[in-house]
Amino acid sequence: MGEVDPAFIQEPEHRPRISYIEGKGVPLIDLSLILSSNNVSAIEFEGLVKEVGDACKEWGFFQVINHGVPLGKREKIDDASRKFFAQSLEEKRKVRRNEKEVFGYHDTEHTKNVRDWKEVFDFAIQEPTILLS
Repeated sequence: MGEVDPAFIQEPEHRPRISYIEGKGVPLIDLSLILSSNNVSAIEFEGLVKEVGDACKEWGFFQVINHGVPLGKREKIDDASRKFFAQSLEEKRKVRRNEKEVFGYHDTEHTKNVRDWKEVFDFAIQEPTILLS
C-alpha cells in the first residue's frame, strides 16, 4: 500500500480508543411528512426535527427517504461527483476555495492539528427552496 503521509498521522493521545459498539442501523429520516399536501402540525414537525437532532448527536449522519428528489437527478449528481473526484489533483485544485471564493474544492482540512484524509467540494444552489411551517 505504501507509506502514509505523516500529515495524516495523529498523536497517540488523539487517536481513537478501540471499542466496539453494536449499531442497530443507520438512522432513517422520512421527509414525506413535510412534503405531503396535508397540513403538518407543530407537534409532528417538532418530532421530525427531534429525529434529525438525535441522529446527528448519536450517529453524526443519517439517511433521508421520501425527500422528493427524483432518481434521475440523484444519479446525475452522483455521476458528476464521481467524475470530479476521479480527476487529477492538479485539475481539482483549479477550482480550489480560498479567502475570496468560499465555495469549491478543498483537501487540506485539519482536526486536532492533523490533516483530514478527505476531499470536499462545497457549493450552494442559486435558488434555494424554503419550507415554511
